[in-house]
Amino acid sequence: MAHTYTPGLKVTEQQLVRKSRILPLKGNVLVRVGQLVGPDEVVARTDLPGEAKLMNIANLLNVEPSEVPAHMIRPEGDAVREGEIIARSKSFFGMFKSQAAAVMTGTIEKVNSVTGQVLLRGPSLPVEVRAYVSGKVVEIREREGCVVETWASFVQGIFGVGGETNGELMLACQTPDQQLTPELIRADMAGKVIVGGSRVTAAALHQAIKSGVRGVVTGGFDDKDLRDLLGYDLGVAITGAERLGITLIVTEGFGDINMAGKTFDLLKSKVGRLACINGATQIRAGVIRPEVVIPMDAPVDTSVAGKEHVSALDIGSPVRVIRMPHFGRIGVVSALPPEPRILESGSKARVLEVDFDGERAIVPRANVELIEG
Repeated sequence: MAHTYTPGLKVTEQQLVRKSRILPLKGNVLVRVGQLVGPDEVVARTDLPGEAKLMNIANLLNVEPSEVPAHMIRPEGDAVREGEIIARSKSFFGMFKSQAAAVMTGTIEKVNSVTGQVLLRGPSLPVEVRAYVSGKVVEIREREGCVVETWASFVQGIFGVGGETNGELMLACQTPDQQLTPELIRADMAGKVIVGGSRVTAAALHQAIKSGVRGVVTGGFDDKDLRDLLGYDLGVAITGAERLGITLIVTEGFGDINMAGKTFDLLKSKVGRLACINGATQIRAGVIRPEVVIPMDAPVDTSVAGKEHVSALDIGSPVRVIRMPHFGRIGVVSALPPEPRILESGSKARVLEVDFDGERAIVPRANVELIEG
């Protein structure tokens, strides 16, 4: 019988996790190699250039561009306030005046005698990079950032929204098939990362945000509720930058889907520990998966830590589609054609047939992953 091999989402009791914490521009690294850091500790800091605006002073004063420097009453490098006069000209023996006021608060960065324009630069924007996970700094990248390493339990999700956050892990559902509904959200969950079972409802997420919950990890989510949560259609994009007041990680897919027993049992065993989560997801080339990192003091057994087995994908195997147009759907392999096929894009690839509760579709094998446990 035809078969192949495909990876699933990582769910590991112990794994060595390394996180690069890098600034968008060169700046200052605030930690040293060997230093122990917490998830909220600032490890690097820089300043992004502020907003820039050009003012055509030559036109405003009705003078030649070469004359602009002589008419500036505030020189390059001066800080100015919005509305403050920065240039003035006189005509007809000083009887009439033309003047130009700053269009923003900031600094006069450049006076150009060729174009007659003045560049104003707004206040710089401070940017801080935090450690994200608790662990040890094992590498410094000069003026860029560092690498933080920790032994942790590690869970990958299929989809998420919201950025990096952390909190004590807490059960909201008692079984992996229990739906996460509003009445399960309690006041004592404020500041926590809560674990659901099957689908989380939009109403439950709104209640969690209202209650101050930092993160929700659950099995399924309705794609219609996603629009309700975001306020817009997400489409194909990189998530993680949403400002929702909460981070959501879906471990299985879209719909009423139970969390995998292996995943639920692992998270349940870590209740009370710090969980560092990130909902950032990218389903195109360069896949980024949402994740749950639960740092530990030391691995129990380094000889088996992080080891994975390769599982066979065969007819009857449950699979999850990880790319559009069937992203997030779960079905069963119904056929494994041995020969490559021409796809709609014109490329040739090996495919399989997936049965989605009676609806069958041909999907590239690279677009699915095996569901285990």
